[in-house]
Amino acid sequence: MPLLADPDRMRRIGHAALDELRTEPRTDPDRIAAIGYGTGAAIALELRRGGVDLRAIGTVNATTTGRPGEAAHIRCPVWAGVGPEVPIMPPAQRNAFTAEMQAAGVDWRLAIYGGALHALPPPAGRPPRGPCVGYHPQHAQRACVGVHVNMALARFS
Repeated sequence: MPLLADPDRMRRIGHAALDELRTEPRTDPDRIAAIGYGTGAAIALELRRGGVDLRAIGTVNATTTGRPGEAAHIRCPVWAGVGPEVPIMPPAQRNAFTAEMQAAGVDWRLAIYGGALHALPPPAGRPPRGPCVGYHPQHAQRACVGVHVNMALARFS
């Protein structure tokens, strides 16, 4: 939670990851998209709010909002998926995210996966940590499909 409250730190982390990605010879610096889960997704959104040129953003469980007016820098499609039972992304947060995207004129989509919690598959043989964490295979697959469809659309736009 402290990281989510520090957009400058999230941007520094995101820039460090981008710098590393750009050292890969197969990377086309003009065709970078970002996919993230939770905090990683929030970092992708912060990078674009800060002006980094991304072709598309796909997020799962990160309907975070930024500083006033910075969403105007988001000029790529944004796909967001979230479970309604995620306590750190309650309805008020989702509403603030959609209002921010709408006001900035972003091409955005939000999928809410009924019954889904905040979850990744737990490590083999271990139960999920905490009452709000629970793996839901159907929604996990749907979220992956949603992210991939958004990335494919961005590739051809």
